[in-house]
Amino acid sequence: MAESTRTVERALELLAVVAERGPVSLTECARDTGLAPSTALRLLRTLESTGFVDRDDDGAFSSGHRLLGIGARALSNDSLITLAQPSLAELARQTGESGYLCVGTADQGVLYIAQAEGNRTIRHVSWVGHRFPQDGSAVGLALRGELPEEGFTAVASVVDPEVMALAAPVRSAAGTVAALSVVGPAFRLDAERVAALGALLTAEAEHVSGLLGAVRETDDTDGTDDDTGDAAGDTADGRTRAREGGS
Repeated sequence: MAESTRTVERALELLAVVAERGPVSLTECARDTGLAPSTALRLLRTLESTGFVDRDDDGAFSSGHRLLGIGARALSNDSLITLAQPSLAELARQTGESGYLCVGTADQGVLYIAQAEGNRTIRHVSWVGHRFPQDGSAVGLALRGELPEEGFTAVASVVDPEVMALAAPVRSAAGTVAALSVVGPAFRLDAERVAALGALLTAEAEHVSGLLGAVRETDDTDGTDDDTGDAAGDTADGRTRAREGGS
């Protein structure tokens, strides 16, 4: 029994290192936990096979979908929705399209857990409560961190090809826990509009991430795109003023 308990303790110590520092190498995992590399590798392989840890092509370990899912549920979907709802409302108000909050599921799916409906005459109907596969979806790419440098993805929906979906990751200190998404009819979302909506979407996703304790990965003043930076800054300023006003 004592040995079994010690094994659990070691596995939890490794999980803590991966969650707090990932992506992290085997050498770093072993050093930070005081375990022999062979012991750390054996436990990490078990954690990987059960979905608690992911391992990339370079051998670095990061939080797996089950660990991230537990983290999101630990925050509780209700709490996550409460934190994200003002941003969903802001996205719907500024874009006229429907905004969604989504989380990953243990079986590599996407679950839509909250919505702010757009105000367009032709708009996307609610997907709240529906689960779809991650593969090929904008939200799935965002949850997996498969993002271009703009920080968001935009693809035709795998459920309805006449619908375009944009998604940006929501992060906590442990990693990606959810995604914000804007969904609308493809005929209305040309390249120029997608770029504008993407800037608003990433700004709101970063705002929610900040509420969850995530550290920002980029600086608004990095100069990569002055128009996008201004739009994101205007969005953040407007959001702050609206919330201070109690809306």
